[in-house]
Formats: sequence, C-alpha cells, structure tokens
Amino acid sequence: MFLEVETHCHTIASGHAYNTLEEMVLEAKNRGLKGICITDHGPEMPGSCSSLYFYNLVVVPREISGIMIFRGCEANIIDYEGTIDIPESALKRLDFVIASLHDVCIPSGTVSDHTRALIGAIKNPYVHCIGHPGNPLFEIDREAVVRAAKEYNKAIEINNASFYVRQKSKENCIEILKLCKKYGVYIAMGSDAHFKTDIGRCDVTRKLIEEYDFPQDLIVNKSLESFLEFLRLHGRDV
Repeated sequence: MFLEVETHCHTIASGHAYNTLEEMVLEAKNRGLKGICITDHGPEMPGSCSSLYFYNLVVVPREISGIMIFRGCEANIIDYEGTIDIPESALKRLDFVIASLHDVCIPSGTVSDHTRALIGAIKNPYVHCIGHPGNPLFEIDREAVVRAAKEYNKAIEINNASFYVRQKSKENCIEILKLCKKYGVYIAMGSDAHFKTDIGRCDVTRKLIEEYDFPQDLIVNKSLESFLEFLRLHGRDV
C-alpha cells in the first residue's frame, strides 16, 4: 500500500511551519507522490494567515512540477456547535477542508461538548474531513462521531503526527480505526507535516491499517484517483 496524495500539511503561512508552498510541493515530488493538499491553519490559529489567503488560493497553479495541487485548509472549530473560522464564501473556493479542535482556539470541555462540536463540523457541507480526532485533550464519543461521518460521507483522519506529539493518541486512533472499519467510514492518512521532510510520512498509520486489516477502498488518499473520486462525491470536480 502506498500513499499518492498528501491530505494534510502546512506552509509558512500557518505561522508555525517552516517551508514555502513550493518547497513542500517539490518534496512531495521527490517522495513519489502525485498530489498534495495545502491545508494551512485558519485565522483563529495564533500567527496564521487571514481569510484572504484562502480566497486567493485560486492563483496557485493546479499543477506544479507534475504534482497536482489541491487548495485546502485546516479550519479551526471555534465553538461547541461546530462553527469553523473560514467564511463560506472562501470555503466554496477550496477543494479539501479539514476541521479540527485545537486547544489554542477553543478550551477543552466535556466529552459531550467535543462530540457535539465534531458532529456540527461534519454537518457543514464544505467540510470534508475531521482532523486528528484521537487527540486526548478533546475526548469524544467516538462511535457517535464515526456514525455521523458515515451519514454525511465524510472522512476521519488518522493523523500520523499525533502518534509523536500527542500522548495517548494511539489508543484512541486504534478505536476510531476499528469503528471506521465497522461502519464503512472513509479515512484519510495525513502526515500533518510542518516541515518538508515529514511530507507523506504515515509510518505508524500504515502499520495500524495493516494490523487491523482496514479496507483499502475506504482510504481516500491511497491513490490520486480515489481522492478525486472522494471530492466528486462532495460535488468538487477538480
């Protein structure tokens, strides 16, 4: 199994990543990828770019050095109803939108709060994927979130960086992966790269997918075609 599309990475526009967009794309090419989603943080993340950045992503070429470019964002969930920090007029211009909970943008609450927030984001028609739901700072009713993702045909991210930077994420992610398999829910393998050498790095995620025999046809970014098909499912014909 190989990963052909990177669905989660950050450039210097996010404020705490260290490479330019072009550097990230060229590294993706060096690693044999076919596509990359540029998913910088929404404006509620301290130091990140304004909404204008996401409006203007249309100026980025669709292809650079043979790599297909997908215009995206990692939107911040800013309340327990699932509101995100990117305006709808900008979301309409994007190909792939991840919605995530970050403790610098919203305080940790109860399991019920976090679950409601993720389900609210899932219901947003412009959100395609829930980012790093295994984060132990935001414990959730995992089954409820996965079932909501199934209802709305959204993807759940298995975030490889979490295994290194978020303590106790692995146990949560294993349970999420099992539930996604049980209910037939899409997953995205995301590196969450903030430096170019992590582009496409999904070593732990791959091992878990193999260990738990997760269905290949539910991995949205396994191939370029599977990713394009997932976007078409949500009305985005790139």
